[in-house]
Amino acid sequence: MDLSQSLWAEKLSEDSNAVILDVRTDYEHAEGYIPNAVQIDIMNGAKFIDSAKELDSSKNYYVYCKSGGRSAQACMIMKSLGIETAYNLVGGFTNWQGEKTL
Repeated sequence: MDLSQSLWAEKLSEDSNAVILDVRTDYEHAEGYIPNAVQIDIMNGAKFIDSAKELDSSKNYYVYCKSGGRSAQACMIMKSLGIETAYNLVGGFTNWQGEKTL
């Protein structure tokens, strides 16, 4: 499900079962990330799928990339693997106005 920046942040702040998932590359992640994010690089296709299969399907995933395209793809893959709740951050990290670790 695609969520605006403000709605994504609002839902995340109220969700005690949340996991923040950064699907950007190692290089992008090293330039800054949302605090407490777990990184799984979607550009490494097979490894991403293997890692996604190991995720706890009872959690709610808040997924982001640089601009929202790869994270939307990640959400679709996760849904196909049985993860019911994955929220895509529209506009991605580029437009993120919340807390960042640089």
